[in-house]
Amino acid sequence: MTIQFTRFSETIRVKEDKRVVNVTLKLFVTDCTGTIYYTDIQLQEGDKLTGYVLNTETSLEKYREESGVLQFVSIMEWLEVKKRLSYLIMGTTSAGLDCHITPLQSMKAGSIKLSQGYGSHRMKFKAVANPDDTFSLLASSRQALRNQSKTEKEGFYQYTAASDSKHIVELEEGKAARVLFEFQEMQEGSGKQ
Repeated sequence: MTIQFTRFSETIRVKEDKRVVNVTLKLFVTDCTGTIYYTDIQLQEGDKLTGYVLNTETSLEKYREESGVLQFVSIMEWLEVKKRLSYLIMGTTSAGLDCHITPLQSMKAGSIKLSQGYGSHRMKFKAVANPDDTFSLLASSRQALRNQSKTEKEGFYQYTAASDSKHIVELEEGKAARVLFEFQEMQEGSGKQ
């Protein structure tokens, strides 16, 4: 017996000046017969699905070409103030993104921020930044680090989007930093063991 899952999504709009404290979700099914299973209910910021969570039909595997598995990808950038970084992904599905940011000048607490494409999936490091500190947000190990020690963050771990991945890095006004993104390109697997 094969179970077919269908993914549904809906954007919930709230007043921007109000903070959401809780959400009540009620699922209704009418005028049908059979068995229905609800799985993987997820709320996220923004109006685009991320696909970062595994689904029940497939497993992920490292992206392959005829020559074999593509190795871990590293992308280095120098940037000032606020910049949208964009790069092409060979992988066919989303995967976790490890981000390393090294400020060149001191920055106040909360001034180093990351987000996806057009500002969704936002996060910020809460600590003050000194020159040559390295702030790491590691989706691969679910850690936020400052100079290899745990540090506080607010918000989400980042991910790469399939084919065209866009990210916004924000810094304190007039400051600059070195940014390194690392990720393993992924594809959907067969789901067979």
